[in-house]
Amino acid sequence: MATNDIAAAIKQIADEKNLSMEAIIGAIEAALAAAFRKEFGNKNQNIKAVFNADNGQTAIFDVKTVVDDVDLEEEEKLVEKQKEKKEAGDEIPEDELIKRFNSRSEIMLTEANQDGGDYKIGDIIETKLEVPEEYGRMAAQTAKQVIVQRLREAEREHIFNEYKDKEGELVLGTIQRKEGRRFIVDLGKANAILPIEEQIRTERYNIGARLNFYIVEVRVGNKGPEIVLSRTHPDIVHELFATEVPEIAAGTVEIKSIAREAGSRSKIAVIATEENIDPVGSCVGQRGSRVQTVINELGGEKIDIIEWDEDEKMFIANSLSPAEIENIDTNKEEQTASVKVVDDQLSLAIGRGGQNVRLAAKLTGWKIDIISSETGDKISGDKKDVSSEASAKDEDEKPKDKNSKEEVKEEKKDTKKEDKEDKKEKPKKKVAKSKKEDEDVKETKPKKKASKKTSKATKKDKDIK
Repeated sequence: MATNDIAAAIKQIADEKNLSMEAIIGAIEAALAAAFRKEFGNKNQNIKAVFNADNGQTAIFDVKTVVDDVDLEEEEKLVEKQKEKKEAGDEIPEDELIKRFNSRSEIMLTEANQDGGDYKIGDIIETKLEVPEEYGRMAAQTAKQVIVQRLREAEREHIFNEYKDKEGELVLGTIQRKEGRRFIVDLGKANAILPIEEQIRTERYNIGARLNFYIVEVRVGNKGPEIVLSRTHPDIVHELFATEVPEIAAGTVEIKSIAREAGSRSKIAVIATEENIDPVGSCVGQRGSRVQTVINELGGEKIDIIEWDEDEKMFIANSLSPAEIENIDTNKEEQTASVKVVDDQLSLAIGRGGQNVRLAAKLTGWKIDIISSETGDKISGDKKDVSSEASAKDEDEKPKDKNSKEEVKEEKKDTKKEDKEDKKEKPKKKVAKSKKEDEDVKETKPKKKASKKTSKATKKDKDIK
């Protein structure tokens, strides 16, 4: 192959694999060294190959590092003693560990200066070796395997370094396939995984669908780098608003906190860092265009945008919107707040299944108790969930004790008896109806015959005339 063809082939591989020319040349050099060692080298040689892509020439060297003179027999005795201490359970400091002399990559000082050299400890000696005109089949097969392996390792390292810096960012991907309960997502340059715990339960992931994902983690797995994606992470809401709202990207509007129940509802608290800017209006957009785009990206998840306030009472009141608050009492030491609302606003403050007060508690970081101003009933909520009182309020129709359950059973039995009686009565009515119908039919039949006779008589009269 001509030299210019070799350089072009290396450049093409670098473009396809998205690697540098140096990484490709490094793989070729490692392959040439492995092929030489396989067919022409020996165990005491540390082979290094240098490849020039411009002219296609190769140079082979035996590389060794100069070390101090070592008595091999004495060294072997010391190593055996260290093994015995380790087996006995004694810990040996790293500084006292004996490093064995490696004849493959090291050379003693006296041997290095045997031919009149002036080497010092730590110097590297490169002895040039004769390059063969051609390699055998086994050596060529070894070189091929080394090139493939090195290119794969270089590609994995490049992907890891590229996406490791993108942790915590938003990325657009295509659902490629499903493996068990997780999905494989194509990011263009690499494949990522969407685990079951990072999926929204109400969301369906169809093959070929393009969605925005949040990069949670980039780690090294058994088969290379693993990019873990999420659709449930709260920060995905922040990143989506940052892409849709220029004020957030510019820093004039800031998202202070986010509370999210993925697939159902989210609350975000925003504040303006400059005067004459409406933070809520900036996020909502003209006719709700900006927030609607984010809602569509999250599969119809509802989003409440509230204004963050330094006044804790005002912030808690805003977080419970759309409910109207009557009064708030706070305890800063215990981080609790008692919120009074009128009865007609109680359901709005609590929310369906206690969701509104639960999200408000997550958003503010306070434990919030909803109190009815008329009855004095107390419904408490914290960052994680709402107490059983809130769920009882939402489930008034359900039976609360054994007596009520028995009453419901008795009512069911009564209704069943009534249904049976109705079924028995219905056939009798049908029979009665059928008898009446038969009588009507009998009465109508003679009339039809009489009509036929009259018609014949009229015909005879016409004939006589």
